[in-house]
Amino acid sequence: MYFAALLARTEDGWEASDTELDDVETLTDLADLAREAAVDDDTVVALVEQEDAWFGVIRLDGDDDPRVFISNAAVAARSSYGAMLTDELLGRDKDVEDELASLDLDGTEDGEPETQQGEDEADTPVPAGPLGDARLLEDLGIGEKELLTLDGDALGAIAEALGCTDILEAVR
Repeated sequence: MYFAALLARTEDGWEASDTELDDVETLTDLADLAREAAVDDDTVVALVEQEDAWFGVIRLDGDDDPRVFISNAAVAARSSYGAMLTDELLGRDKDVEDELASLDLDGTEDGEPETQQGEDEADTPVPAGPLGDARLLEDLGIGEKELLTLDGDALGAIAEALGCTDILEAVR
């Protein structure tokens, strides 16, 4: 079971909304969904959690690329949304991997080693533990050390540090 919420920073503070991830297949999809919640290109923080097994934080500032942190990449990689985030952080391209797996040709010429494009990406191991930008919330009051040590109700601790516990709880 997943829980996902979007926290959008406005002039008046934070606004929260729960969100459905049913149509989210890529980080770009998630970023687009988060940007829809933004007011005037303000900061949006997407929080994703799977039953206290792992949590993810995705931060968007205007049109900048999303910054991502995952609490436990190895555990997250075994779930659909976690795999989407870990693949993005590790530079894996799922479409390329699927396309290569369906090819019957090795694509090499005589004398060339038999390696397929994307093979190195697919072999990149998913690390046990945190993955991504652990400093993505520093300017909002959650330092790297604190983010790395969160467990249990991590999203509640993040909301408390941001000053929006009541807002997050209202959408849970």
